[in-house]
Amino acid sequence: MSDLLVLLIPVLPLIAALVNGLLGHRYAPALAARLAVGAVGLSFLCAIAILTGVLSDPTPREVIAYAWIVGGALHVNLGFLIDPLTTVMLMVVTGVGLLIHVYSIGYMQGEDGMTRFFVYMNLFMVSMLLLVMGNNFLVLFIGWEGVGLCSYLLIGYYFDKVSAAKAATKAFVVNRIGDAGFLIAIFLMFVNFHTLDYLEIFARASELSTSMATAIALCLLVGAVGKSAQIPLYTWLPDAMEGPTPVSALIHAATMVTAGVYMVVRSHTVYDMAPVALATLGMIGGLTALYAATIGLVQNDIKRVLAYSTVSQLGYMFLACGVGAYIAAVFHLITHAFFKALLFLSAGAVIHSLAGEQDIRRMGGLSRKIPLTHAVFLIGVLAIAGIPPLAGFWSKDEIMVHAFAHHHYGLFLMAALGVLLTSFYMFRLTYLTFYGPSRVAPDVEHHIHESPPVMTVPLVILAGLSVFGGLLGAPPAHVFPGFLASVAMPAGAVSPVEDVGAAGIVLLVVSVGIALVGWGLAHYLYAVRPGMADDWSERYAGAYRLLLNKYHVDELYDAMVVEPTKRLGQLWDWIDRRIIDRVVMGIGRGTNAGGAGATWTEKHVIYGGLNVVGYASHCVAWSWRKLQTGLVNHYAAVIVIGLVLLVHVLLVWVTSTSVL
Repeated sequence: MSDLLVLLIPVLPLIAALVNGLLGHRYAPALAARLAVGAVGLSFLCAIAILTGVLSDPTPREVIAYAWIVGGALHVNLGFLIDPLTTVMLMVVTGVGLLIHVYSIGYMQGEDGMTRFFVYMNLFMVSMLLLVMGNNFLVLFIGWEGVGLCSYLLIGYYFDKVSAAKAATKAFVVNRIGDAGFLIAIFLMFVNFHTLDYLEIFARASELSTSMATAIALCLLVGAVGKSAQIPLYTWLPDAMEGPTPVSALIHAATMVTAGVYMVVRSHTVYDMAPVALATLGMIGGLTALYAATIGLVQNDIKRVLAYSTVSQLGYMFLACGVGAYIAAVFHLITHAFFKALLFLSAGAVIHSLAGEQDIRRMGGLSRKIPLTHAVFLIGVLAIAGIPPLAGFWSKDEIMVHAFAHHHYGLFLMAALGVLLTSFYMFRLTYLTFYGPSRVAPDVEHHIHESPPVMTVPLVILAGLSVFGGLLGAPPAHVFPGFLASVAMPAGAVSPVEDVGAAGIVLLVVSVGIALVGWGLAHYLYAVRPGMADDWSERYAGAYRLLLNKYHVDELYDAMVVEPTKRLGQLWDWIDRRIIDRVVMGIGRGTNAGGAGATWTEKHVIYGGLNVVGYASHCVAWSWRKLQTGLVNHYAAVIVIGLVLLVHVLLVWVTSTSVL
C-alpha cells in the first residue's frame, strides 16, 4: 500500500475545490461539476486500493505528511492512521459521496452558483476525510471544524432566503457549543499524556484515573452530541433541510452527522474506563431515538420526516456505543448511510418531479407516474423499518440484541418502541406520497416526470446496497464485525449470540414483529381507512399540536438562551459605541490634530529657519495618518509583515548565538 495513495485521497478533492474556486468563473458549470465528481471518483479508487491492503494486513499504520506543530512538549504531525475503522469510513465517505456528487449534476442543473455548490461539496469531502483519516485528535478537530464550516455554507446555499440563512447560522452556533466540550477534552488529554496521537493515548489509557477518564469521556460526548444532533443539541438538524437535497443526503444523513459516532468508537478505550460516561451515552441515545421518532409521526414536509428519522437513527448508534457494542454502532452507521442517502435522494427526485413541492399533503398517487423513484424509495423504507433481509434489519437487530444481552432492558425497550414508531411514520410517509388519490396541484400535475439517468443510476446503486449491504454483517459471515474487531472490540467482550443463545432468535422475531405491526397500523390508517388519521388528530388535538410543534423546544431555547443573549449583545453594543468607539475616535482626532500641528509647524517653523525639525514633524504625522486606513485587510497585512520580520530577527539571533 503506497503512502502516495493515502495522501491523494484528501488532496484530489482539495485540488478540484481550489481549481473550481479560483478559475471556475472562466468555464461552464458543467465542466466544474465533472472536475468535482472526477476528483471524488479518484479518491474512491484510492480508498479501494487501501481497502485491499488492509484486508491482507489489518495492522494499524501511520502515514506522516509533515511535522505540523513542534514546540515544547507539543509535537503534532499532519499524519493519517490507516486501520480497519479508518478504511470502513473511507469507503462510506468516498463511495456514498461519489454517488451523491453524480446525482447532484442532474439535481443542480440550471441552478445559479452551481460551480460554487461543487466547490463547497469538495471542501466538505476534504474536511470529512481529514476527520476520519487523522492520526491524532488535532487533525480530527481540524476536519471536525471544517465540516462544520462547510455545513454552514451548504445549508445557506440559497443565501437570499431568510430561512436558509437562519438555519445555517443555527447549525453553526449549536455545533460550536459541542465543540467547546471537545476542545476541553483535547486539553485534558494533552495534560495527562503530553501527546495527542491516537496510538499513544489509547495504549496508555489505563493510566487515567476513573474520574479523569470520565471527565474526558463526558467532554468528548458533548462534542459528539452537537455534531450528531442528539438531545439536547439536536435542533439544528431538522432546520438544515433548507439546503439543497444532495446536501441533506451527504452531510446530514451519510457522513457529517456520523462524525460523533466515529469519534466515540475511535476513543472507546477511554470510554471503557468511564462507566458513568458510557451509561450517559446510552441513555442519551435511547431517549433521542424515541423522542425524535415521536416528532416524525406527524410531520408533513417530506425532508423533515427524514431529518427526524436521521436524529432517531443516530440515537440507535449512540445507544449501541453506550452498551459497549461499538462494532454494532459502526455496522448501523454503514447501513444507515446506504438507506438514508437513498431515501433523501429519492425524496429529492420526488421534489424535482413536483417542481419543488415538499408537502406530502399535496402529493399522492405518484407510484404510477414515477415508478422507478417509488420502487427505490420503498426499498429504503423497508430497510430503515427493519424488514428482513434488507440492510437496516441486520444492524438494528444487532444493537437490540447487544442491549438485551448486557442487561440494559430499559434501553432495549426504548429501542423496540423506536422500531415501532419508525416503521409507522416511514410507511405513513410512503402511503401519503405514492399511494391513494392524487392531491397534486393542477398546475404541477403536468410537470411530473421521472428523473434523468444521472439521478436515477445512483438511486439504483444505493437501493442495491440497501438490500444486500447488511448481509456482510449478518451471521454466520460477520464480515464487517470481523474486520472491525481488531480496533473496536473492547477487551473481554464476547459475541452477543454467545451471550443470549437461543434467545437471540426470539429477539429477532420480536424485532421483525414490531416492525410489521407499525407497517400494518400505517396501512390501516392511510390506505384502508384514510380518514381515521384526521379524526384522531382532531380528537387528540393537544397531543397532535405538541408533536407538530416539536414539543416547543425551539421556542423554549429562544426564550431561555437566544433572547437573553441578544439583550446581552445589545448591552455590549452600547458599550462599544459609547465607550470604545469614542476612545478610538479620540485617537483619530488626536492624530488629525497632530497632522494639523505639523502643517502649522511647516508653515511657521520651517519658514523661521528650523527646516529639519518642521519637515520631520510633518513626515511623521503624515505617515501616521496614512497607516490608519480603517481597513481590516491592511491591518492584517501589517501584522503579518511584522510577524515575518520578528521571526527573521529571532532566527538570525539564534543562529548567531549558536555560532558564538
